[in-house]
Amino acid sequence: MANAQQMANAIRALAMDAVQQANSGHPGAPMGMADMAVALWGQHLKHNPANPQWMDRDRFVLSNGHASMLLYAVLHLTGYDLPIEELKNFRQLHSKTAGHPEHGITPGVETTTGPLGQGITNAVGFALAEKLLAKEFNRDGHQVVDHHTYVFLGDGCLMEGISHEAIALAGAWKLNKLIALYDDNGISIDGQVAPWFIDDTPARLRACGWNVIGPVDGHDAGAVADAIRLAKDSQDKPSFIVCKTAIGQGSPNRAGTSKAHGEPLGADEITLTRNAIGWSHAPFEIPADIYADWSARDAGAQAESQWRERFDAYAAAYPELAAELTRRMAGDLPKHFAQTAVDAVVAAHAAGQTVASRKASQIALEAFTAALPELLGGSADLTGSNLTNTKSTPALRFDEAGEVVQAEVTLGEQTVKVGGRHINYGVREFGMAAIMNGIALHGGFIPYGGTFLTFSDYSRNAIRMAALMKQRVVHVFTHDSIGLGEDGPTHQSIEHAASLRLIPGLDVWRPADTTETAVAWSVALSNRDKPTALLLSRQNLPYAPKKDLGDISRGAYILSEPADIGLKKKAKAVIIATGSEVQLALAAQRLLAEKKIPVRVVSMPSTTTFDREDVKYKKLVLPAGLPRIAVEMGVTDFWWKYGCAAVVGIDCFGESAPAGVLFKHFGFTAENVADTVRAALARKH
Repeated sequence: MANAQQMANAIRALAMDAVQQANSGHPGAPMGMADMAVALWGQHLKHNPANPQWMDRDRFVLSNGHASMLLYAVLHLTGYDLPIEELKNFRQLHSKTAGHPEHGITPGVETTTGPLGQGITNAVGFALAEKLLAKEFNRDGHQVVDHHTYVFLGDGCLMEGISHEAIALAGAWKLNKLIALYDDNGISIDGQVAPWFIDDTPARLRACGWNVIGPVDGHDAGAVADAIRLAKDSQDKPSFIVCKTAIGQGSPNRAGTSKAHGEPLGADEITLTRNAIGWSHAPFEIPADIYADWSARDAGAQAESQWRERFDAYAAAYPELAAELTRRMAGDLPKHFAQTAVDAVVAAHAAGQTVASRKASQIALEAFTAALPELLGGSADLTGSNLTNTKSTPALRFDEAGEVVQAEVTLGEQTVKVGGRHINYGVREFGMAAIMNGIALHGGFIPYGGTFLTFSDYSRNAIRMAALMKQRVVHVFTHDSIGLGEDGPTHQSIEHAASLRLIPGLDVWRPADTTETAVAWSVALSNRDKPTALLLSRQNLPYAPKKDLGDISRGAYILSEPADIGLKKKAKAVIIATGSEVQLALAAQRLLAEKKIPVRVVSMPSTTTFDREDVKYKKLVLPAGLPRIAVEMGVTDFWWKYGCAAVVGIDCFGESAPAGVLFKHFGFTAENVADTVRAALARKH
């Protein structure tokens, strides 16, 4: 590094100037971590600004995302497509420099950060994906998957509970290519953290199986670079580098205080800081020699070129592996996927089994995991309940040296050795969800993970982040209603389905039987730009006979007309039902038919999918003029948007009792549904 101090000061100046111009932001952390950035980005990070999506680049995660100007500054300085005008538009409408880093908006930003603790957890997902892909695809003399994951984090990330989940798993998985640099400045918004954050952080990390380095002087770029070099030598542990820093470093009156954290320094203090650090340049002005010192274009182009030579040699020696790795990193499904999906749906329809939809999910997964090696499953200590494991997905395990343990799996007529594809996350719902986001962002895998629906509350913010980042992540939520029975209201989901449906960009499916479940899985796997939540029953559900399977994927379809049960009259009402309540709707339809009251039954396994349909199809399924009665074991408020005349739902918490008793107690009987329909028709007249 020709002039490490001035390189760091360029970050400090850009951070000060951008926050001041926006009159909003966090200058202190970028100023404090500037020398750390010089050490990493200037000496160690393998990346190519001309190709931010290069497969074997190192991944960098800014977990303390409020320090976004540090990341924007280094992206600009190293040569990414982020011109100075974008830094001048920091935090402005439609700029590429949002208040917190956003994946898919800014070139070079690997993940959206801001909610503290999730960045380090995403990084664990990145590092796990790299390790598993390396084991699967690398061959002797051909290391085509070989990169590190680096993360900057601060006290706030370490205080958030999710960090404990992520740090523990990273140690257990021996992710030696994960390197975290801790901005240990002792300051948060409320001031000195000592009164409320007294953890012995290095001891905590050692206890979780990490290689702890330091403390080092975080303002000595050379010392930090040496620490990173040591970390890269670790063979069986992730590394945690403690960097002692001062927030707002360089500011005469704000450095080391909470005043540097979340507000502009002010024009007078910026002038004093410029004088103190010897930066005489105008706002947003960077001298040519500093740009030259920072530029990573030539080194990045050379690094990628060397890798491409290695990959070409790999492709010549192992053409099928090279093509498969390329496909998976591109996120493309295999060519045979469409046929696999059709076969799974048709098989479910032909079998017509009466099983819980959680079991229907496992049946579908048996087909999909055998056909799609990129499916990487898991469960938050509920594998036997969520049924997320299959014959093709042995448990993920690591040996003492940190190597992925391989297991024999039968695929078709072949017995092959594969690495584990089902992760025991332990009781860590939030960590699981955020790690899955990191796995999806890295590429090469489609992650899915299971827990009880009521525990989606624990993982909700990570689910939201997956939707915000448009990542293909599948959440398997079982035990979806009061139908789980004796476990009682703590485990019985009431508001959860409606709550998840409110997250923009999240597909939510609550299938009624094996065929709908297979369709839900096929749609979820096809949704390359959105996450999916599957809400599945504990109790067995009878198969609902179907005339046509084609419309299920549209989210709602006409399941039964009056004529289908022998009543040759046009429907006078529509019963809309989801999941386990579809059987109630069909039973109520038969009761009403006995009274010569014709009704249509619409199964709506995915309201979010149906809502995206065109108006013509919506009117076909839900005709104008017919009263609509919705039936779902959840809060009623959600259903009024469909113009319902009545809703059979539940607007209180459940009870602890056998499921059958609860259904009668809360009115989930065919008789009550039929009575509700009759009452709605009576009001119409």
